[in-house]
Amino acid sequence: MAFLQQMRSPRFSFIQTVVSLLLSTVALMSSYWCVGKQKVPKPLCSPTKHSNCIPVPGVSNSSRIQFFWETGDDRFVFPTFHTGLFITCEENIYTDEWEEKCRGFHTLTPRCEKAMMWLSLSLELTYIGLLLISCILLSVQLCIRAWFPSTQRWGQLLNAFAAVFTVLGGLLGMVGHMMFMQVFQTTVSMGPEDFKPHSYGYSWAFYVAWFGFTVCMAAGVSTLNNYTKKVLMGEKLSQEHEDSQDGEYAGEDRAGLHCLEVICRGSQREKHSEESAGKTDTPRKQEHHSDSL
Repeated sequence: MAFLQQMRSPRFSFIQTVVSLLLSTVALMSSYWCVGKQKVPKPLCSPTKHSNCIPVPGVSNSSRIQFFWETGDDRFVFPTFHTGLFITCEENIYTDEWEEKCRGFHTLTPRCEKAMMWLSLSLELTYIGLLLISCILLSVQLCIRAWFPSTQRWGQLLNAFAAVFTVLGGLLGMVGHMMFMQVFQTTVSMGPEDFKPHSYGYSWAFYVAWFGFTVCMAAGVSTLNNYTKKVLMGEKLSQEHEDSQDGEYAGEDRAGLHCLEVICRGSQREKHSEESAGKTDTPRKQEHHSDSL
């Protein structure tokens, strides 16, 4: 039971929102959403390239170059690449030393997918912004709860807004993730000639992004649960207060009726005693009158 209370606490909701913000930011800035290999013809040998290349007469250090007949896939090299929402990096096949050359992902996107690509980026940035606003609201709520307990109503209002922003941001992030993957698949099939992936798959940033989305939705539900619990408890306390006041009023009414009943009974007894006294006085007067006669 104590564990469930900790799971529903505002502090735990704040921690969830912060974790979701960090995970989503790391995934957004990373260029490892997808990784794969390209299939490109082997480059010509050069002073900086002596392996996995086509020999060219007159190149310096030509003695190190081994000539052999190549057929089929042996005529190609498979450099690796990784891509994200902003940049794409590829292995440089024109040098023996390992290095990468990077370019913007928007330069590879077909013209028909430009609008969807920019829309997906806008949704991702809005997702991060809404999570940041939710973190700020929840932190302010925790400060109000710790330092100004008498203003809990404002804290509940901030809690409600934080829940709405968190859930809305999570939904926008989900749509942005799916739109980017559609844009990437279209770029693979319709992109420029120098970007034709032979094989590709999802990398760690893709899974981090979806895990951050899951944590975001859990934080939104937890925050909304905190707000609903506080509202229901407030209504219950107000109802109990009204019932207690009604009970006090009912007790006062019963006491008043009892007092009226006692007063009425006392007046009836006095009236009855006066009537009985009057009846006893009448025969005495008659006897006195007869004696006088």
